[in-house]
Amino acid sequence: MLTITRALYDQIVEHSRADHPDEACGVVAGPAGTGRPERFIPMLNAARSPTFYEFDSADLLKLYREMDDRDEEPVIVYHSHTATEAYPSRTDISYANEPQAHYVLVSTADSDGAGPFQFRSFGIVEGVVTEEDVKVVEAYDA
Repeated sequence: MLTITRALYDQIVEHSRADHPDEACGVVAGPAGTGRPERFIPMLNAARSPTFYEFDSADLLKLYREMDDRDEEPVIVYHSHTATEAYPSRTDISYANEPQAHYVLVSTADSDGAGPFQFRSFGIVEGVVTEEDVKVVEAYDA
């Protein structure tokens, strides 16, 4: 299960809507080994595409060095789908290289009649996709 604060949830959704019609992407870092998402890090979609996202390699290297310096890891890797449901594509699955991370997808398309977006989380390990429940809280327990 992914437990995420309302503030982080809202930031991911806001970023996804703001970058529409292009896919948005980013990371939420947290203290290494805790699985607790804490620091929202929106990234630039270097592909600038409505159907594909790509982290800029220089930005990604800078991010990983910064997380290493802060003893953090990527707890959430997120991106948006602008015309399809919030489910990992074959490309998304092939690029998933953080087995401990939650892969969050936000759909900015009303593809299911359920409203203007979907927010879903998945574990992706060795090509196997497992949907996870998402629990939104006002704050984490101490």
